[in-house]
Amino acid sequence: MYPSNEPEPVVLPANGISLAYQTYGDPSSRPLLLVMGLATQMLAWHEEFCRELVDAGFHVIRFDNRDVGLSTHLHDAGAPNLQRLFSEPKAVAAYTLEDMADDAASLLDGLGITAADVVGASMGGMIAQVLASRHPHRVRSLTSIMSTPSPWVGPPTQKAAAVLIAPAAKSREAAVERAVETYRVIGSPGFALDEDELRRTAGIGYDRGYDPAGVVRQLAAIHASGDRTEALRTITAPTVVLHGEADPLVQLPGGQATADAIPGASLVTYPGMGHNTPRELWSDFVKQILSVSSAS
Repeated sequence: MYPSNEPEPVVLPANGISLAYQTYGDPSSRPLLLVMGLATQMLAWHEEFCRELVDAGFHVIRFDNRDVGLSTHLHDAGAPNLQRLFSEPKAVAAYTLEDMADDAASLLDGLGITAADVVGASMGGMIAQVLASRHPHRVRSLTSIMSTPSPWVGPPTQKAAAVLIAPAAKSREAAVERAVETYRVIGSPGFALDEDELRRTAGIGYDRGYDPAGVVRQLAAIHASGDRTEALRTITAPTVVLHGEADPLVQLPGGQATADAIPGASLVTYPGMGHNTPRELWSDFVKQILSVSSAS
């Protein structure tokens, strides 16, 4: 099942795996790569937000990270033991954020794109940070949203952590309701939660590729990659950091530490924003993305 008003996803070989992606806008426009977060498919970059970016002059690319959606799932790696994940993450991780950043760079190669403006949210922000430090010539500007340079900076509240590691849903209906329950906890208290849209997207996501073990492998990659603060100090791309002041999953110190570590980065915070991207803030997100892209 796929929404009829959206472009069909395409699968491209990248970094030894396959990545599913979609594009919006004129390929001759300035390329902008959107990188999504933990357990979250590219669908979370809402098509209307993508079209706002197109209207701002970008050629937009969104994609499924490895282990979610229509991209490669590393089933043979199994699910890391949760207890060892937090005590010995490097021993149980099948890959790291560096591998995921290399995926993104390889996707750009496959699309014939030398460099792009890069926007990442949550774990996607971490991947974008690594891409900007590891492949500086590929990143024209960086926008890091609700992210952190370290899993130990701005850690989740106890309630947010509980939904993050809750047992996997056993059915489509349960997975859809779990998504709503999760965002009631980690979403934005200052903005209305569109539960109907969330249910629609969660259902499509389940049909595209529901893989709880893949989510744990992504979580292991975050913890195995550790503290990236020193690497962030090498980033040269113009950078803006966007963060919700009410984020319970990656709390505000994570955004502050990101901005502090990247030379010249600016920090924009939003009252009432939690760990999602409320529609009411999209226009300002686009404004901030434009502000750093125009500086590169």
